[in-house]
Amino acid sequence: MDLKSIFEKNKNIAVVGFSDKSYRDSFNIARYLKSKGFNVFGVNPRLKGMNIEGIQCYEKLEDIPEDIHIVNVFRNPECLVDLVNEVSKLKKKPNVIWTQLEVINPEAKKIAEERDFIYIENKCIFVEHRNISLN
Repeated sequence: MDLKSIFEKNKNIAVVGFSDKSYRDSFNIARYLKSKGFNVFGVNPRLKGMNIEGIQCYEKLEDIPEDIHIVNVFRNPECLVDLVNEVSKLKKKPNVIWTQLEVINPEAKKIAEERDFIYIENKCIFVEHRNISLN
């Protein structure tokens, strides 16, 4: 599936590692995605229960009451295997696991692909969305 199709068909995005700090990429990219019509959910235990600029925050992926289509990851690469395992245990599996620039873990990628996830790594979701100019 090409990136344009991914964006067109997947509207619910969980941002793992979401920050409430306006200088952080996770904050700004989540806001951008929301402004482009995506339903964005923040995942950060510290922000659980908070609503930051219309982005509801949850402790864990499994706490989000909506089906998630894309899990966008702003975490250290060494966390990715555990995250892929967490995503795999969700009742309704997302279609895409997307890691941001420099978030690379070959083992996590292998596991995700073996479990039939679309796995996009080392790409900025903001840059890719902007470049295909959907909105």
